[in-house]
Amino acid sequence: MAGTVANRRAERRTSLVQGSVLVIDDEADIRELLELSLLRMGLAVECSGSVVAAKQLLQSKRYDLCLTDMRLPDGDGLELVRFIGVQCAELPVAVITAFGSTENAVAALKAGAFDYLTKPLSLDQLRALVKSALSLPQKPAAAKSGEPQLLGSSPGLEQVRSMIEKLARSQAPIYITGESGSGKELAARLIHGKGSRHEKAFVPVNCGAIPENLMESEFFGYKKGAFTGAEGDRDGFFQVASTGTLFLDEVADLPLAMQVKLLRAIQEKTVRKVGATSEDPVDVRIICATHQNLAACVESGKFRQDLYYRLAVIELKMPPLRECREDIPVLADAILRRLSGSDGKRSMRLSEGAMQALAGYDFPGNTRELENILERAIALAAREEIQPDDLQLAPPTSVAAEPGALNAKWPLPEYLDRIEREAILEALEKTRFNRTAAAKLLGITFRALRYRMERLGIR
Repeated sequence: MAGTVANRRAERRTSLVQGSVLVIDDEADIRELLELSLLRMGLAVECSGSVVAAKQLLQSKRYDLCLTDMRLPDGDGLELVRFIGVQCAELPVAVITAFGSTENAVAALKAGAFDYLTKPLSLDQLRALVKSALSLPQKPAAAKSGEPQLLGSSPGLEQVRSMIEKLARSQAPIYITGESGSGKELAARLIHGKGSRHEKAFVPVNCGAIPENLMESEFFGYKKGAFTGAEGDRDGFFQVASTGTLFLDEVADLPLAMQVKLLRAIQEKTVRKVGATSEDPVDVRIICATHQNLAACVESGKFRQDLYYRLAVIELKMPPLRECREDIPVLADAILRRLSGSDGKRSMRLSEGAMQALAGYDFPGNTRELENILERAIALAAREEIQPDDLQLAPPTSVAAEPGALNAKWPLPEYLDRIEREAILEALEKTRFNRTAAAKLLGITFRALRYRMERLGIR
């Protein structure tokens, strides 16, 4: 084996070196296996068998990737992950854990590890991890023209931006929380776009909009003849998102039976198509989101604790719009410019009174509601300057407590319209604006939903 390694080292000297990797493991056979595999990829490799020796190398040389075993004779991999996070923040580090050591893998990801591998080592997974780590942008990627962005400069939004930059340099599963319309999918897209998988697929899935009997085939695909109507092989969400990112929106809506299968796919990094006899490896980064309290769902038995443990490795909280009121003017201006420029519509602007009305509104539907309000106002405004009445904002609920003030429940028609609008918007959010699914969720016909949306100015 030693002679083979020496030969490979000689081959590397005459080949184009694409990067350098530090391997830390106290088992000689594991070090040699990793070194051989990395040399075949055209990489320069150095090895160490202890924490102390690894720290000395890290302080004296520059590497593009670090691979470390979790158990070392003078410490553990977590110690090195934390050391690298302080001393070499831009260096991606992956840990190698024993088979079934879920807790160690999660702990490493929370400590800042880029990713993890389990023993016995899969060379395919190793190569995928290395390629992904070496594809990390050297500096934050600039937003491309036309791509959606997080607009605003409030403290809450600046904190989200900072977190997104950090999370983009990891493969850790991310759990995005926030109210409906607060921008959870946009945050997921930005994490994907700024990370090593930015050139690969971003596959968004609304877990609440898929019929339970179709979930397995939708997620994992199926083979021809697996069931009536399966006229050919078809890939599922996991296969389509392979080497990219799978975004599971409203993950709390997954039925328990599907949660078990999803957990296994995440842990084993393999999936089996419906009707297949073998499993296929998949390399997918998981980002999930929900407006529900997932921890409370675990407590109530609605969501599996082990799956929660794997999905909620790092949490990203999206603030509601009412906590970022200083961002409303820039958001409103951007939305108006986009809406006014479409279909040859007039160039619209907000009057000072209309802007003040928006600044004082609580936006239960957050940014998505702001967009709906402005789109309706463009249609209703008699002039190019939008007035407060054009916004048709619901009266604040707090006025009901003021003596002599108009109660928020009166007049009754306006109050009922507001309740109906909120229910429709929530159903559309849950079904990713699939009107057929939203109508079913609301218990009305598609035609009735379309009529109500037109009457309420929802587009």
